[in-house]
Amino acid sequence: MTRRPARRASVVGVRPGKREEHLALHRAVWPDAERKLTECTMRDYSVCVFGDIRFAYYEYVGEDHEADMRRIADDRVSQERWTHTDPCRARIAEERDPGAPWRPVDEVWHLS
Repeated sequence: MTRRPARRASVVGVRPGKREEHLALHRAVWPDAERKLTECTMRDYSVCVFGDIRFAYYEYVGEDHEADMRRIADDRVSQERWTHTDPCRARIAEERDPGAPWRPVDEVWHLS
């Protein structure tokens, strides 16, 4: 039996004056960073931007999302990439996880 992917979405703000830099960083994602995401069972990852809001969506096909997210967080290449992307991000209203820039988005409908 094939496991159905868990769909994950989140939003984050883009700092004023950092939009073009942020877009450039995502137009040329580092191959080793992409490889780590794939190793951690993320699929169909998309990043979209609307004004100063960035929306990210991916499908998770693994067994332990928290452990895979820790593997990404512990990855040297991912950490280095974040030194470039983090200054471009801004928290948006109503954080669920105090201190985290990302805000999870709840799925309310899906057509399969």
